[in-house]
Amino acid sequence: FADLNLRSPVLSYIKVSRCSALRCVTITSNALKKLVLQKQESLCNLSLQCHNLIDVDLSDCESLTNEICKVLSDGGGCPMLRSLILDNCESLSVVELNNSSLVNLSLAGCRSMTFLKLACPKLQVVILDGCDHLERASFCPVGLESLNLGICPKLSVLRIEAPNMSILELKGCGVLSEASINCPCLISLDASFCRQFMDDSLSQTAEACPLIEHLILSSCLSIDVRGLSSLHCLQKLALLDLSYTFLMNLKPVFDSCLQLKVLKLSACKYLSDSSLEPLYREGALPMLVELDLSYSSIGQTAIEELLACCTNLVNVNLNGCTNLHELVCGSDYCRSGDMPIDAFPPDSAPDKTKEIRESSDCQLEVLNCTGCPNIKKVVIPSTANYLNLSKINLNLSANLKEVDLKCSNLYNLNLSNCNSLEILKLDCPRLANLQLLACTMLQEDELKSALSFCGALEILNVHSCPQVSFNICCALLV
Repeated sequence: FADLNLRSPVLSYIKVSRCSALRCVTITSNALKKLVLQKQESLCNLSLQCHNLIDVDLSDCESLTNEICKVLSDGGGCPMLRSLILDNCESLSVVELNNSSLVNLSLAGCRSMTFLKLACPKLQVVILDGCDHLERASFCPVGLESLNLGICPKLSVLRIEAPNMSILELKGCGVLSEASINCPCLISLDASFCRQFMDDSLSQTAEACPLIEHLILSSCLSIDVRGLSSLHCLQKLALLDLSYTFLMNLKPVFDSCLQLKVLKLSACKYLSDSSLEPLYREGALPMLVELDLSYSSIGQTAIEELLACCTNLVNVNLNGCTNLHELVCGSDYCRSGDMPIDAFPPDSAPDKTKEIRESSDCQLEVLNCTGCPNIKKVVIPSTANYLNLSKINLNLSANLKEVDLKCSNLYNLNLSNCNSLEILKLDCPRLANLQLLACTMLQEDELKSALSFCGALEILNVHSCPQVSFNICCALLV
């Protein structure tokens, strides 16, 4: 069976599968709505004149060439086409579809495809799983509301014009160097690990997509101050992730992102202590509630001043900070006398700092210091006014020796794997969960004394604590 030539005024559904010799299919029908030609290994010539055809499935038609795109585009004989499946059509290398009715498109497993051009203004769903050789892609225009291209590791050139798109994921497009993104309704852009994503692409995107609220540029090693300067276009930007970048200057962020609530700077090894001075000396980013400095090179003094002066912060991550040696909260680290004479612009910044210093209550709720190898002491007295602090995580801080906490609302404390911990003082009446796994140096008497002021305790983990007996734990919890 090598040739199918069919004219039918009544057939609405045709399915032909596993006819290995079939090479040519010609169908003319005003009634046909669904056509399924799966696993036609030799099919290379398809002609359709089906004005009411809605659904076409050409999965695993290995011999279909790029010419099939003309048949399935406007003028090709299927003006009502809404759903098209071309999965595992491995001979397709260039796919160009200009279709004004297409809504769903699947190209999963088209591993030979290197170029994709879609002009499908009603397109809502596109599946590109397994298209790992795609190098250039154009979606102009499309009706997509979201798009994930992170599964296309060789993508280097991208053009998108999508008036309804709100979410775009480029995570893992490591060689993407040229991007033109025109999505005026875009809210979230994830460009993580796009190591060649350039300043020009970021600037163009910021200008064309002014509604972006979440911008993730983690590991975008080519982004510099010039690209960050374009963030002034994003007046609604609430989350900015610059982790694992080589940035040394954050001034454009502090100057432009006044609505920023979350700033992630994890593993930014080239940031100096002075890089964050605008936060605690000038009151920059007044809306900021979450700051991630994990595995950064920020020093002890900068951390102390941030915690003391940035009272608006709710969540602070200092995981893996090697320069953190002790955490003694409540001291006045915002003293203007300790600052250089020229640290502030005249008549402006000192007033802001005074306002910050005079703020009595800290909003901090979560403090994460997991795996800080050099921290030895943590002290939070009641005078620190950490009235909202509910969770502290010091897990894997192997050199931590002393913990002294007076936190009226602390609920969760994790000191697991702090195998140097010897001094534990707790005045935390609402503490419900205390993790002390593998605290090998902690003595039973020390624990007993600490828990005498923790009447709400529900969970106590002292597994692998050889100095603490099971009986005393039961007695304490009772």
